[in-house]
Amino acid sequence: MNQYTVATLLNETNFKEVHIKGWVRTFRANRFIALNDGSTINNIQCVVDFENTDENILKRITTGAAVAITGDLVESQGKGQSVEIAVTNIEILGDSDAETYPIQPKKHTFEFLRENAHLRTRTNTFSAVMRLRSALSFAIHKYFNDNGFYYMHTPIITGSDAEGAGEMFRVSALDPKNPPLTEDGDVNYKEDFFGKETNLTVSGQLEAETYAMSLGKVYTFGPTFRAENSNTSRHLAEFWMIEPEVAFMDLAGNMDLAEDFMKSVITYVLENCQDDLQFLDDRLFNEEKTKPQAERSEMRLIEKLKFVTENNFKRVSYTEAIDILRNSKPNKKKKFKYIIEEWGADLQSEHERFLVEKHFKCPVILFDYPANIKAFYMRLNEDGKTVRAMDILFPGIGEIVGGSQREERLDVLKEKMAALDIPEEELWWYLDLRKYGTAVHSGFGLGFERLVMFATGMTNIRDVIPYPRTPQNAEF
Repeated sequence: MNQYTVATLLNETNFKEVHIKGWVRTFRANRFIALNDGSTINNIQCVVDFENTDENILKRITTGAAVAITGDLVESQGKGQSVEIAVTNIEILGDSDAETYPIQPKKHTFEFLRENAHLRTRTNTFSAVMRLRSALSFAIHKYFNDNGFYYMHTPIITGSDAEGAGEMFRVSALDPKNPPLTEDGDVNYKEDFFGKETNLTVSGQLEAETYAMSLGKVYTFGPTFRAENSNTSRHLAEFWMIEPEVAFMDLAGNMDLAEDFMKSVITYVLENCQDDLQFLDDRLFNEEKTKPQAERSEMRLIEKLKFVTENNFKRVSYTEAIDILRNSKPNKKKKFKYIIEEWGADLQSEHERFLVEKHFKCPVILFDYPANIKAFYMRLNEDGKTVRAMDILFPGIGEIVGGSQREERLDVLKEKMAALDIPEEELWWYLDLRKYGTAVHSGFGLGFERLVMFATGMTNIRDVIPYPRTPQNAEF
């Protein structure tokens, strides 16, 4: 007999004998099992004939237990589901101690569930979030595959710091208690495993650029690491990045690609994850009702996703955005936490959200940022003070995508590296791209967990990755 999933049975109209395995969510009145197998947020009701079932078996039907059920799929007698299973046989595959099982059928705090991250996907919220994470991941690969991109795996161990941020995890095989030293008393990394100082990567972008300059269109989708001691709801030490790079594409093309990409992956989940999205939409709406009016989101979750897919993204220069912000009511009345006073300010999420939610009322792409607040590899504009950078701003979170046209001129790139004390010998291979067949090229980066937060309405980044890595925490 075929084993069915809950998802397929709930859509089944052909009544017949079925076999299913899953975990007990609840067991009430010694008769009704709510069974879930992870295939959907919905449970299937299994009705036990308790008068003709061994009492020892009934005692073992507890929340969290794994069971195999055989029975007849029939029209449901109760409300809430169209079909149910009239159980003819039940086998306990794995017991669950009702006294000690952490995930009881009640409301748990997210902090408690983080401490039990190995079991938190047994709850509706986290099973929905992780199914959406999986669907978004598939949609990303599908988009790039359908559009002629090649998927490349960039190194996780690297000798370069792509962002120039310096907050990197060191990778070393040296004895930490007794490392070899140079004559000056410094650690001698020439004797280390790789013969030089190495770190976990913060970005695959620079390596992706090298492949774009031979394969044309490539993308990375892999783990990246930041040793930033930041214990906030927006930071992880280990997270996933999507980074496309395209040869012969300028900033305008980059903005077109990023907008089309974001609309495509969000459309995919709107079309394919309706049950999970509706549950998360309702969850967020009920949570927001407990907040003061001023702190509530103006849009519900699904409405916010459609706001992205159904609106054209407004393209605005950084200079124009600064003028709008400087003259805005919240700035003049000092309602912003960070007051905008002059050109050159680094925008905060409160400014980005004002532009999206209040001023333009659509997603916004800001471009042509001041060179001194952006990375060395971004192409310098003719004015000598701005670079061809672009950020996409979404409602609720502000910046979600950051990218640029890359600096393809060897002399300009060398000057920028010298000004920032980036040694040429460290990035000799990156400079080679500008010597041998250089051309205009562009790309962007998207933090995958930021996208999952946006798509699920979760407000803490630790709740959208299976096992979060944060300062003082590497559990599981």
